[in-house]
Amino acid sequence: MANDKNNQMTGSEILIKALADQDVTRIFGYPGGAVLPVYDALHQQNAIRHILVRQEGGAVHAAEGYARSTGKVGVVLVTSGPGATNAVTGLTDAMMDSIPLVCITGQVPTHLIGNDAFQECDTTGITRPCTKHNYLVKNVDDLAYVMHEAFHVARSGRPGPVVIDLPKDVAMAVGVYTPPEKFEHKNYAPQMKGDPSAIKKAVALLAGAKKPIFYCGGGIINSGPKASELLAELVPTSGYPCTLTLMGLGAYPASDPQFLGMLGMHGTYEANMAMHDCDVMVCVGARFDDRITGVISEFSPNSTKIHIDIDPSSINKNVAVDVPIIGDVANVLQDMIAQWKSSKAKPDQKALKAWWKQIDEWRARDCLKYVQSGDVIKPQYAIQRLYEATKNLPDVYITTEVGQHQMWAAQFYGFEKPNHWMTSGGLGTMGYGLPAAVGAQVAHPDALVVDIAGEASILMNIQEMSTVAQYKLPVKIFILNNEYMGMVRQWQELMHGGRYAESYMESLPDFEMLAESFGAVGMRADKAGDLDGLIEEMLKTDKAVIADVRVEKLESCYPMIPSGAAHNNMLFGPGDEASKPISEDGMVLV
Repeated sequence: MANDKNNQMTGSEILIKALADQDVTRIFGYPGGAVLPVYDALHQQNAIRHILVRQEGGAVHAAEGYARSTGKVGVVLVTSGPGATNAVTGLTDAMMDSIPLVCITGQVPTHLIGNDAFQECDTTGITRPCTKHNYLVKNVDDLAYVMHEAFHVARSGRPGPVVIDLPKDVAMAVGVYTPPEKFEHKNYAPQMKGDPSAIKKAVALLAGAKKPIFYCGGGIINSGPKASELLAELVPTSGYPCTLTLMGLGAYPASDPQFLGMLGMHGTYEANMAMHDCDVMVCVGARFDDRITGVISEFSPNSTKIHIDIDPSSINKNVAVDVPIIGDVANVLQDMIAQWKSSKAKPDQKALKAWWKQIDEWRARDCLKYVQSGDVIKPQYAIQRLYEATKNLPDVYITTEVGQHQMWAAQFYGFEKPNHWMTSGGLGTMGYGLPAAVGAQVAHPDALVVDIAGEASILMNIQEMSTVAQYKLPVKIFILNNEYMGMVRQWQELMHGGRYAESYMESLPDFEMLAESFGAVGMRADKAGDLDGLIEEMLKTDKAVIADVRVEKLESCYPMIPSGAAHNNMLFGPGDEASKPISEDGMVLV
């Protein structure tokens, strides 16, 4: 094999060939000294298009947006040292939200590793805690295998980011290419099929439940579109209520009457109450994180918990469950449906009717109610009008930054199908939305891509407007501008006596002029009566748009589970804050 001249090429050529053989057509990156040989190889081919970002963190978020909106592995190429360290936040974000990425980082030549060479850092050491796996390639003949294995690891099981650290001398050395069809990975083979006896037990528990609920998360979307289709079959078949996490929005149609809305810290009253009072809970591809559970000891105290997840380490990690089912969500749901039908399972209709009556009473609380009156734009109203204007368009992808606007988007924008909602869940990364929108727009050039943003978050990666300009991407940035770091201000109001330490944005740019400076279109709405016209104009514009929507400055996001409280203890507005003060223990948990 080593003498096969047809397969001999440089390390850089091997890398490009491996990417092409893994069906990669788009990568996001930023050049530097250690990766110049790779960029030279990229320059000499046409199969893979490189998208030049303006900072490596933006490259990873763009690859996340690409991966999330397509279901493919996102690919990143950055240089050594600061290139790699700039990528760390994005890698951690992808790790927390289970996004499949392969990030190739340049490295100094092998003989200089450990010598504090120019632009050297211990990339594998730094990224080990925030990646699913990483590699330092020291031999060019290992590179092809490592590339194929990296894609296998990134997309298989619970998806996640993988780093390949490539020294410059390895990139320039001549070695042998091994195609993917000759690749066989013996060490990583996640369990795909669920235990039949556990599935049988789960279905029996479901059929006998009096207050059941489906609690579903991003794992359904990661499993692929088939999983969402199966969920949309199982839930109506059972007649049971369904709720979704922030990362799971779109896995079940928002318009379906069995959907209770999002659950969690800023979820709906009915979803959180149903989770608390249920007697059988089916957790599908979610991880019982702290934004959902509130106080662990008081979380859904009387329920039998079934947990379906491909990641064994997520089972019993935060909440003890009664029936664990390890396997791919789509496979397990398919087997559950088959078991439901073959066992001729029949829910207790009398109990189910009473359960829905209770849920309807919680719904009647109308927990997302707000009042739009006068000229000042309520942020909820802005999202609602955007949703009404775009809900019937053929293909709409929504990204967000992180903060109040993110929660309002989750509450008021309805998602009917998976892979159309991209947000930073686990890490809560401000600055995620704009580069993620770049990635989604690159993947879907003819679709509408909107970044719902806050004026503080958008400035975190505003340099990516230059990427938008270079590639003429018609991304729409819809800023809810309250001149505050809104969520920080809300927490300061709730927990720190209204002392708004450093949360006021006193020197904001003129977003209309900023848009124009990047060759985009700037728009602004100051009054509620201007909003529909702005949205209409934004949607008609075939260029990138920055829309500055001036909203109520002191509006807080409700309902809310206060920190340190159980998930059935919700605040509905400022009036509840005084009667339910947050404890010191709760303040620690924000």
